Amino acid sequence: MGKTSLLREDGKCSRSTFSGSKTSSKGSSSSNSSVSPKKDPRGEADALILLVGPVSLLAIGALTVHCMDILLNCACHLTQRLQRSFVNYEETTMYSLETCPSPWLRTHSVWGRYVVSFLLIVTQLGFCSVYFMFMADNLQQIVEESHFTSNVCQPRQNLVMTSILDSRFYMLTILPFLILLVLVQNPNVLSIFSTLATITTLSSLALIFEYLIEIPHHSNLPLVASWKTFLLFFGTAIFTFEGVGMVLPLKSQMKSPQQFPAVLYLGMSFVIFLYICLGTLGYMKFGEDTQASITLNLPNCWLYQSVKLMYSVGIFFTYALQFHVPAEIIVPYVVSRVSENWALFVDLTVRTALVCLTCFSAVLIPRLDLVISLVGSVSSSALALIIPPLLEIATFYSENISCATIVKDIMISILGLLGCVFGTYQALYEMTQQTHFSMANSTRVYT
Repeated sequence: MGKTSLLREDGKCSRSTFSGSKTSSKGSSSSNSSVSPKKDPRGEADALILLVGPVSLLAIGALTVHCMDILLNCACHLTQRLQRSFVNYEETTMYSLETCPSPWLRTHSVWGRYVVSFLLIVTQLGFCSVYFMFMADNLQQIVEESHFTSNVCQPRQNLVMTSILDSRFYMLTILPFLILLVLVQNPNVLSIFSTLATITTLSSLALIFEYLIEIPHHSNLPLVASWKTFLLFFGTAIFTFEGVGMVLPLKSQMKSPQQFPAVLYLGMSFVIFLYICLGTLGYMKFGEDTQASITLNLPNCWLYQSVKLMYSVGIFFTYALQFHVPAEIIVPYVVSRVSENWALFVDLTVRTALVCLTCFSAVLIPRLDLVISLVGSVSSSALALIIPPLLEIATFYSENISCATIVKDIMISILGLLGCVFGTYQALYEMTQQTHFSMANSTRVYT
């Protein structure tokens, strides 16, 4: 649930954010607040469709859930074959390659484990970097609009306001608190964090939906979009649904693991429905003004400022949960290579360094929408769409897997690979264009 409001139905690569999010992406700051007409730096009007967006979101969500089911089947088959109680994603990949027809892959099967571990680390730390940007953008809007926040909730005007402080300042402000948060390793405390994150997120979503269903809505929205926009949307959608790394651990913790597939399909169906409604209603409500996070479109009144604050609190605690996955991979590996006397110090140092790394990544590219698309395209697509179908072929090839299943798996993997390559290229291209625009704008400002 922590990623819900990050989804955009339009997948737009450029954004114009009230209270300076756009200015912060340019890397400039000013001591004076001024209002200027909204402008698109490239003059583009790419807005992903009102029709193809929900359909594509449904299709990507269905494929992602299907690949989760494939991973479950492979893991279940391997646990029975190897007579083990549990195998995680990394182990499933390694053991699957050990039984595949290729002698070279069997010999190098351990590299499959390393690759999946690396992708999980990149994906989860990418989530954490996105959370830094989300919290900074919302905190910036709350703080810098506080002097004219009212009790009356009116739609936000089409204006861009120059920020008082760069969004990077807010990221650095949040950093010490997140460092303290991730030093907590008690499972009971982490479960409390999870509960708090769920409560604040659901409360915020309820109020967001209440506002989105109010009229008026845009009636002249485009029904088609450029393919470049769709590539960014693909990465965003994969980022939103990617949770395949948690499927096997969740199943192992259930009292009745055999019921997990039904729970998975029911839960993910609800999540897909929720995302489609949020994205569609948000785009219908705000049209071309839809921001990278829907919370930035909410009215400047105390009610919805509190919604942003609650959601940011939820994301804050969710950070610890997302951080737990890469920490459990990296920290034990590093600690095992030092003496017991240094174990605690190294543990805390590595955790602190990883949090600083996510902050540095956010500071380096403070564009929420592009980073979401990049993380989704680079690593999430591999974990969610490319690897599971190939594991099914490798696991069941020696057991007379049908040709139809092989063709289906290959097509899904090819789709994921194409989305990975072209989505990554488009996200990096947009980042480069934004950097050039920011540098040119800074030159004009300071001359």
